[in-house]
Amino acid sequence: MSAIDSLQVSSALSYLIALVIPALDALFPVLPSETVIIALGTATAGSADPRIALLVGCAAAGAFLGDNLCYLLGRRFGPAVQRRFFATPKGMKARAWAERSLARFGMQLIIVCRFIPGGRTAVTLTCGLTGYPRRRFATATAVAAVIWALYSFLIGRIGGRAFEDNLWAGLVVAFGASIAISTVIEVIRRLRTRGRGRASAATARPPVMASRRHAGQVEPDHASQDQGDRDELHRRDRIAEEDHADRRRPRGADPGPDRVGGPDRQLAQRGGQQPKTCQR
Repeated sequence: MSAIDSLQVSSALSYLIALVIPALDALFPVLPSETVIIALGTATAGSADPRIALLVGCAAAGAFLGDNLCYLLGRRFGPAVQRRFFATPKGMKARAWAERSLARFGMQLIIVCRFIPGGRTAVTLTCGLTGYPRRRFATATAVAAVIWALYSFLIGRIGGRAFEDNLWAGLVVAFGASIAISTVIEVIRRLRTRGRGRASAATARPPVMASRRHAGQVEPDHASQDQGDRDELHRRDRIAEEDHADRRRPRGADPGPDRVGGPDRQLAQRGGQQPKTCQR
């Protein structure tokens, strides 16, 4: 009797494995949670026992618990999680990717990262570190857990049906199929990211040398507007200089009617008369 044959719906060990391994896989990615669920599907391929649904439910519950455990660790023990998982350059790059992707895709990323190699741990921990809304996180992880459990178990059953006489061959084929699907998802994600980067670079406008322009100046639409703005600035500077000169003039000084610009002289010039001199 092989190890796969022992994973039956009548064995309590099958339910324990289906629950514990996916839960711990969130913190210890070396644990083969997907392989275990595929093996359970392969081992029960020839069975129609309704308890199979309970096995799938245990796998989904374990995945859900593992994701939310990561969230709580990131939320409660942020500095320690940062040092443990994101201190290296590779870890910092993974967190930066998770933050950018969360800001862009939100719940969609939480669901899809279940099928991205290495993405589950980075995204779930980052959600806790950044304070992602708990209700939305729980909803997304519940959906992701159910999809993942059904997908893994179904692939195992398909492989077990195809190789009923050799369950190990069915397990290998099913596991290879899951790797191929994960690879396709990762390739599509990378191509889409690269395509968005090229589109952003193509549509990016050249930088404006704002540091050389006046702080209150508006970017002109055409040359005439630019010239008008310069003339307006010159006029304001001239008025400011005249006001400054008037403030510096002594208060007791009388400009006198004979001085250029005196009010009596201006009135006299308008009336065609010579201004009268003050007699003491």
